[in-house]
Amino acid sequence: MLTDKQITQFQQQLQSQKSDLEERFESNEHFDLVYGHAHESVGELSSYDNHPADEATELYEREKDIALNEHYRNELGNITHALQAIEKGTYGKCEVCGKEIPFERLEALPTTTYCIDHTPDKVTSHERPLEEGVLMPPFGKFDNDEKDESVSFDAEDSWQEVSSWGTSETPSDLAYPNMDHYNDVYIESGENVGYVEDFENFVGVDIEGKNITVYPNKQHEKYEDALDEEGIMTTFGDLPAFEHDPYVEVEEEDPGRRSSPLSGRSPDQ
Repeated sequence: MLTDKQITQFQQQLQSQKSDLEERFESNEHFDLVYGHAHESVGELSSYDNHPADEATELYEREKDIALNEHYRNELGNITHALQAIEKGTYGKCEVCGKEIPFERLEALPTTTYCIDHTPDKVTSHERPLEEGVLMPPFGKFDNDEKDESVSFDAEDSWQEVSSWGTSETPSDLAYPNMDHYNDVYIESGENVGYVEDFENFVGVDIEGKNITVYPNKQHEKYEDALDEEGIMTTFGDLPAFEHDPYVEVEEEDPGRRSSPLSGRSPDQ
């Protein structure tokens, strides 16, 4: 059982902690939460002209202030509750079982009014934030067993389409050496959308994959120029001999020269 001297010492310690917290709240204006909006605490009028990264930093600091404010308010509430228990004469006894709280426990945690067996802080919460149950991975799911993913235009292509209209990135963030236009400043801006290989944009076949038809366009011209420059038949190199038919044709006047069915030109033309 606590002596009167020990109770007085705990009361003075608790009152000192309470005064310190109240002074701290007053000096930092409750962690700047007296302002109506986070902008007021940093002197900003709006978010319009701020970089999203700066806005995220300010949001993080605001969330941290809210958490610290809640922590200190709970501590202040525990101090007040312990002082009230001293006034009632119940300090030092567990509120649940009524047993004496060991002096060593009170010395380490003078705000407690529970024994170690009935402390509410002993229960560890395993609850997870609600957002974890509703937020999806970026761009959706890309597992092979997913049936709702389109090969031709998937969720990542959707992001690229949206980002092509503008993001917070600048040329200094994404420096591409062959960038033709400022509007191309976004991740993988040169990736094909709706098709994989370049030749899919100008080559057509029938339902059986035969009767190859070439539709001349700018993409076709770039493709042929690239093949001619490298002196190859396809983007992955020359085809083996047993695959020449029907993909390539050998000119009768010069059997040693090869031609591409996509243009009718030989690689060295």
